[in-house]
Amino acid sequence: MEPIYLYLLLGSLLVPLLYSIFVFDIIKYWKQFSFSTIVIAIVFLIWDYFFTKAGIWGFNYDYCLGIKIFKMPIEEWLFFLIIPFCSLFIHYAFVHLFPTFQLRKKPAVYITIALIATSIILVLMNFSKSYTVVSFTVLTFVLLLGLIYYKILLQKFYFTFLIILIPFLIINGILTGSLTVSPVVWYNDLENLGFRIHTIPIEDVGYCFSLLFGNLMIFENLKKKANKK
Repeated sequence: MEPIYLYLLLGSLLVPLLYSIFVFDIIKYWKQFSFSTIVIAIVFLIWDYFFTKAGIWGFNYDYCLGIKIFKMPIEEWLFFLIIPFCSLFIHYAFVHLFPTFQLRKKPAVYITIALIATSIILVLMNFSKSYTVVSFTVLTFVLLLGLIYYKILLQKFYFTFLIILIPFLIINGILTGSLTVSPVVWYNDLENLGFRIHTIPIEDVGYCFSLLFGNLMIFENLKKKANKK
C-alpha cells in the first residue's frame, strides 16, 4: 500500500511553506519558531510514546514507510514538526489579513472558563479513560496559562482555531479511516469517551488546541524577546 500518512503531511506543507517565504514572518523568526515547535514536540512525543506502548492508540504500517523510532512511525515524528507550521501559518495569515479582528475580552474569558470547567468535569467523570484524562488535563493547563498570561492571544486564536479545524478535520479524518479500508491511526475506544466527529475522537480536538496554542505561546514570547534586542 501507499504511505498515505507521509503524502498527507507533505501535501499539508507545500502551500504554506512556499507562501510564507514571501509574506509572513514565521520564516523571519525561524529560530524562535523551531525552538517552540521542538519543545512542544518533545512533550507530545513523550505522551505519544507511552500511549502507543500502552495500546491506547497505534498505527497501521500498511500506510506508512515502515521506519520506526521508539515504536512510532517516522511520519508521526514529522507530524509534530509539519502540522504546527501549517496550522500556525493559517493563524498568522488570518492575523495578517484581519489584524484587528479578535474576540472581545469578556466573551474570551467566559469561553475559557467554560472550557476549563467542562474539561475538569470530563476528567473527574471519566478517570478510567486515559486519553480523556490526559487530553483534557493538558487542555486545562494550556487554557489556564492563556487566561492568566495570554488573553489577547486567546482572543485571536479562538477565531483562527475554528478555521484551522477545517483542514485538521479533513486530514485527521483520513488518518482515522474516513477514506481507507482501515485507519492509519487507530484508537482504543475503552480509553476515550467514544464520541467521535465522524471518525475522529473528540479528544483529538483538545489535543490539537493544546499542541498549537502551546506552541503559539512559546513562539510569541520568544518573538517579543527577539524584538527587544
